[in-house]
Amino acid sequence: MSHPLSDLERVRQPIGAANGLSNAHYIDPEVHAEERDAVLFANWMGLATASEVPEIGDAIPLTVLGMPLLVLRDKSGEVRVFQNTCRHRGMILIEEPRRIEGAIRCPYHSWCYATDGRLVSTPHVGGPGRNTHESIDRDTLGLVEFRAHVWMDVIFVNLSGTARPFEEANADLIARWAEFNQPLHHGGADSQFQLELNCNWKLAVENYCESYHLPWVHPGLNSYSRLEDHYHIEKPRQYSGQGTLVYRQLTDEDGNRFPDFDGLGLSWDTAAEYITAFPNVLLGVHRDHTFTIILVPRGPERTEEHIHIYYARPDTDPDLRARNTEQWKQVFLEDVFVVEGMQRGRHAHSFDGGRFSPAMDGPTHLFHDWVATQLADYRAAGALTPAAAE
Repeated sequence: MSHPLSDLERVRQPIGAANGLSNAHYIDPEVHAEERDAVLFANWMGLATASEVPEIGDAIPLTVLGMPLLVLRDKSGEVRVFQNTCRHRGMILIEEPRRIEGAIRCPYHSWCYATDGRLVSTPHVGGPGRNTHESIDRDTLGLVEFRAHVWMDVIFVNLSGTARPFEEANADLIARWAEFNQPLHHGGADSQFQLELNCNWKLAVENYCESYHLPWVHPGLNSYSRLEDHYHIEKPRQYSGQGTLVYRQLTDEDGNRFPDFDGLGLSWDTAAEYITAFPNVLLGVHRDHTFTIILVPRGPERTEEHIHIYYARPDTDPDLRARNTEQWKQVFLEDVFVVEGMQRGRHAHSFDGGRFSPAMDGPTHLFHDWVATQLADYRAAGALTPAAAE
């Protein structure tokens, strides 16, 4: 006698038979919390960009899914990610972005940390005027540090500490875009912006993965980069997205363009690619600029998109940069009603997760399959723990 498939098993079926993730994965706080641990914290999630901490000592506090974090560039120039709490009583260390000139000082009892996380000062810890105590081992009480890796200027972090090394986990994507392994120059204040979305973060990924919606949602873009000019990018359990064969460079009234990246192959003369590095980083590469979108979940039904645009040279024309930023902003704004409409649709009790077009939805199904696999593995591992067995 056959048993009905579970929700996750239905998602992991071949695309022609699969359902999408059920409503709970978009609206249920308990499932959202489970995905925080199994999907986001357990993998290499995008946190911020290295351009946000450009100088030695630059530090920015972030709260991600309730976790207080501190991103800083240490005295050797390395980008580090710490838990933004003092090891003494858990006080938040840094409240606002700032430049750390000396040590990181806790505002509560003045315990101080070097920019590499070492605990270097514990005033009066042994009593008035005594700055040491035999039970306080500074060597074991440095800031809690998380594994971090910078690629395409994105600071990726693995908060669980259990993911494979970044270069191993993302080897195929790194190799695919090896030609862009060169300096990326952030366009500055006019080349970044933020969008607030009333939707679950996964819907932003799903929409970005595919080109199926172009004729109806992006008619301007579709007028020259048509649906039939796009191709799927599919790497199971790693990334998915789409590409176009007819990328058209932005020009000003005099025909000036952004300079190209050095050493690109001829295919990039007219091609561009748009890929989601699972779980939450949306990337786009072109011959003359790239962009990054970091999705920051703010709850089951709210997401922030942090968009950053990069160029091959640091001295690009500011007017042309502003036009490029506005052009991309309009494209991304056109998607807002779609992702927010799908979010509202997830409150329909009888919606079963939907179906996928085998011809058009491959990249989106790969993302659903990956999320379902992360959750299935997480639940299986939890079932084997002593606490779960009791």
